[in-house]
Amino acid sequence: MAVLATAPDASAAEALATRLVEERLAACVTILPGATSIYRWEGEVRRESEALLVLKTTEAAVRRLRDRIIELHEYAVPEVLALHVPVGSDAYLDWVRAEVRPAP
Repeated sequence: MAVLATAPDASAAEALATRLVEERLAACVTILPGATSIYRWEGEVRRESEALLVLKTTEAAVRRLRDRIIELHEYAVPEVLALHVPVGSDAYLDWVRAEVRPAP
């Protein structure tokens, strides 16, 4: 599974990514700073700089990862989008499965 999330800046993204990898909810998080988001919030169109996180996890852990992002995030409504990965490098996907903690 690949999960997309945003953070207000690279520093916040790095703190969140580090925590999620330490907690073994994600095997790896790639941070792409410099994203621009244009969205409607509370009746007005806004434009903000953000950092995009691409988190790699397992299908078994994706709901726990989602819940933890929501719990830790400073946004009232954080973006968390899980994308199914039907095909990938077998060795990489094996590594992701080995690094993500199974459900308790």
